[in-house]
Amino acid sequence: MMGSMASWQEFDRQAPELAGVARRLMDAHRHKVLATLRKDGSPRVSGVETSFRDGELWTGSMGAAVKAADLRRDPRMAVHVSSGDPEGPDPSTWEGDVKLAGRAVEITDKEVLEAFESEAGSHLFRIELTEVVWTRVEGDEIVMDAWREGVGVRQIRRS
Repeated sequence: MMGSMASWQEFDRQAPELAGVARRLMDAHRHKVLATLRKDGSPRVSGVETSFRDGELWTGSMGAAVKAADLRRDPRMAVHVSSGDPEGPDPSTWEGDVKLAGRAVEITDKEVLEAFESEAGSHLFRIELTEVVWTRVEGDEIVMDAWREGVGVRQIRRS
C-alpha cells in the first residue's frame, strides 16, 4: 500500500523552491529515465519524456510498450533526470540531478486523450508524487533537498 500522493501542483504549493529547481531541470532535459517494476518484481528502466499541463506532471507511452504494461500492472515508478557534467574540475558547477517517486495513473478518458492529441492505442499517465530529491555538490559536500508528501522538505549534507 502506497502512502499519500500529491499532484505536481500540490508539491509546488508545499515546496515551491524545490519544485522550481526540479521543473527547471526537467524542462532542460527532454529525455529522462523511468524505473518500473516487472511482473516478477525486478526493476526495469526505460527512456521517457514528461510534460507539465494543468498543474500535473504527465508521461506517455506507445501502445504495447513494456513500460506501459508494467505501470498498468503496478503503478509504482520513479523518474531520474540528470543534468550535464560539471564545467571544468569544480564539481559544484554541476546543476545536480532530480529523482521523483510515486505512481503513474493511466488516463483513459477520451476527452483528455484528445486534448493531449494522443495517438490511437498509446497510453497517457498522470504522475502522482510521494518523493522528490534534488542532489548536487556544494563545496566539499553532497547536498540533497528531499521532499516527501506529508513530511515536507529536509536537507541532508554529506562530506
